[in-house]
Amino acid sequence: MSKSAINLLEKFSKFSEHWSPKVVAEMNDYQFKLAKIQGDFVWHDHKDTDEVFFVIEGSMRIDFRDGKVELNEGEMFVVPKGVEHKPFAENECKVMFVETRGVTNTGDASGELTAEKDVWV
Repeated sequence: MSKSAINLLEKFSKFSEHWSPKVVAEMNDYQFKLAKIQGDFVWHDHKDTDEVFFVIEGSMRIDFRDGKVELNEGEMFVVPKGVEHKPFAENECKVMFVETRGVTNTGDASGELTAEKDVWV
């Protein structure tokens, strides 16, 4: 067990790509992931798990087929499992995700934005 704090800002400084979540910690079967996002993502869902979006810096929007949620620094939202959604950020936004280990960022909607799983930073 490490007895060092995890500095999220320092971890964000170690990568520049967008839509490519990096694992910073695990708790039981859950992973805490950091990502820089900008522009449109793809419509997708996660059939077996909820997904937490926690905005560290910037602002973003999560579109749903029947509405949207705006998130600013210090705000979070839980997308229930099976709910189709599409994240968007006009400007670069730094986000922490909390989801179960092994989740594909695009769910079943594969494509160029599908990130490699379990990449640690």
